[in-house]
Amino acid sequence: MRKKYALYLGCICLMAGLYACKKGISQPQPQTVVSVKSANLPNIDLNNWKVTLPIGKPTEVAPPEILNYATNETLKPFMYNDSTDASLVFYTYPAQSTANSSYSRTELREQMVPGSNSTNWTFAQGGRMKGTLKMGEVTKDAKGKYHRTIIMQIHGRLTNAQRDLIGEDDNNAPPMLKIYWNKGKVRVKTKVLKDLDTKMPELLKTSAWTDDEGYTFPEEVGFEKFTLEVIVTEGRMEVILNGKSSKVYDSDHIKKWGIFENYFKAGNYLVTRDEGAFARVKYYNLEVKH
Repeated sequence: MRKKYALYLGCICLMAGLYACKKGISQPQPQTVVSVKSANLPNIDLNNWKVTLPIGKPTEVAPPEILNYATNETLKPFMYNDSTDASLVFYTYPAQSTANSSYSRTELREQMVPGSNSTNWTFAQGGRMKGTLKMGEVTKDAKGKYHRTIIMQIHGRLTNAQRDLIGEDDNNAPPMLKIYWNKGKVRVKTKVLKDLDTKMPELLKTSAWTDDEGYTFPEEVGFEKFTLEVIVTEGRMEVILNGKSSKVYDSDHIKKWGIFENYFKAGNYLVTRDEGAFARVKYYNLEVKH
């Protein structure tokens, strides 16, 4: 009886399937179940990062609040997951800027001690930052050229003693490294001394430093994924694109930079004030080691 009943049910199912095909009725497809462990999320630990947003004065969100970025109403428009490709999106547009800049950003700032800017590192102590990212979307200027955005930085910082020595009112020092997404290529800018014979305490002043000529990696990255690695040791800095192309800085300028503390930055620092401009930079992973 059981065999006859099973055969009977099989015939009914077969007839129903044939009828559905004949009438153009789509059959239900098997459901894919995604476990929590395989959730499509970026591989980024935010415990040692704070973020600056293009709103407020501007607004900053540090640990532990930044860890809840997916549900934080302030952060959600500017920093959010894209589960279609497991990326963390940094969105920005021209709005509020920091005190020493004209441009806006949605950018992470390294905090070696979560919630504090006071503990940083020197070149002698060394550091390494590595990220996989891509330009998701960016506007063009009036000439039809893509806007630029800074995707990684090493920023200098004065200690309190250095700040007081030169009579500054904050701890800001120049950025030693800026890495741009520049019209589909990766461009690197560093700081050099205007006069290599400059001595302390003049070395600490922003006015003693200027931009170098810059270096553009020949490889086109466009809107595809790429990997950037920045390795710092005493008197030396190296930028590596996709694990194969490398630019090394080991001049006397870098050696003299050793007086400064530093911190890493990563994200989307849009270099334009054009009305209607915006950019979305996608990070898939980001790690820092010291």
